[in-house]
Amino acid sequence: MTNYVIETHDLTKKYGSQVSVSHLNIHVKRGRIYGLLGRNGAGKTTTMRMLLGLTAPTSGEVSIFGKPFVGNEKKLLPRIGCLIESPGFYPNLTATENLKIFAELRGLKNPNYIKGALELVNLPYRDKKLFSQYSLGMKQRLAIALAVMHDPELLILDEPINGLDPIGIAEVRDFIRELCDARGKTILISSHILSEISLLADDVGIIDHGTLLEEESLKELEEKNEKYIHFCVSEAQKAAQIITRAFRSNNFRLADGNNLYLYDTDLPVASLTRAFVEAGIDVQEAHLCEDTLEDYFKRITGGEGIA
Repeated sequence: MTNYVIETHDLTKKYGSQVSVSHLNIHVKRGRIYGLLGRNGAGKTTTMRMLLGLTAPTSGEVSIFGKPFVGNEKKLLPRIGCLIESPGFYPNLTATENLKIFAELRGLKNPNYIKGALELVNLPYRDKKLFSQYSLGMKQRLAIALAVMHDPELLILDEPINGLDPIGIAEVRDFIRELCDARGKTILISSHILSEISLLADDVGIIDHGTLLEEESLKELEEKNEKYIHFCVSEAQKAAQIITRAFRSNNFRLADGNNLYLYDTDLPVASLTRAFVEAGIDVQEAHLCEDTLEDYFKRITGGEGIA
């Protein structure tokens, strides 16, 4: 049995001459959270729509649970829950009443499906509050309750924290993590919010202009982040000469006159600083730095970061 719940092979989507997704190969492992990270318009939603059969690919293949999606839709879709666009909830009905309508459409007879889904997202069962009176965070939690109501093995969630306030983001993040850790769900989540993906995902795929640039575990990505010692000194050129002669390293970069970036992070900061001071160099700043996921994103896309 394959370890990949989702696997794509050269998945491509074109709209006329415009390429929205290009030869995409992603691998979502069982029982993990995969974060598909990219700017708005990078191709994340188009990818998810193709995974669910909502948009037909121009070329390429999708495999889910080790089976080709095309031809096996009726068997595979009941095992998947999704949040791609905001569901059409009725504003004048309660959460329970809204979910009851969807449960009937799906052939879910037992009311425990509804009660359990609401409890999972910390919304009350048979509450009198109407959907129109819900906060944005409550509406998003109800949308996730709809996605998990039939207890799917796989969740595909497109920007589930988009538009939420910090408290709402934290609630949804904790809930998604619990679904994976405590209930064994496999989750594919897209986002343009780097900081949230770094807190939530086990594995990350970085997509830019429809092309997958990186696909690794979050741990592997963090190990790729540059580490360096940043010195702000009165004479950077003189400090560089000391590093070269006394510490036998050329792995540094000078910038903006007074800034020196040393990439040999095993060299002792205290000894370096002492050597600079003894040579008459004033040291205003000396500390170990590490790039963030946003810094890495900027570096591999060659552009601006994302929020």
